[in-house]
Amino acid sequence: MFTFSFNHVAISVKDVDRSAAFYMKVLKLQEIENTASKSKTRWFSLGEGKQLHLIPRPNAEIKTNKAVHFALAIDDITTFITHLNSLNIEYTDWLGTPSKDYIRNDGIRQFYFQDPDGYWIEVNEDF
Repeated sequence: MFTFSFNHVAISVKDVDRSAAFYMKVLKLQEIENTASKSKTRWFSLGEGKQLHLIPRPNAEIKTNKAVHFALAIDDITTFITHLNSLNIEYTDWLGTPSKDYIRNDGIRQFYFQDPDGYWIEVNEDF
């Protein structure tokens, strides 16, 4: 048996500066040093040693669907929804109903929104 721990998620982005600004403004992520290379890839802390890496790929075709997403848990989901609304960022439930969150069968509240490249981000209160 192997023992793993989650380290990072990396996504290709068309404009790394635009995406970095989005993640700093919307998720309030702190940029950290890219210790792997001198490339234009930008790294952000997700807390507890977990990271988000934004890899610039200006010519890449980026295809997304809601089933391929990353999820972040927060302890005050209502305040975060207010924050999204203040930034005019649309969010939906799984079915795509605008401005709607929902409660999963296990009682966890969640919703989805997209970044500038169309990647889906789930926010839930499974904290």
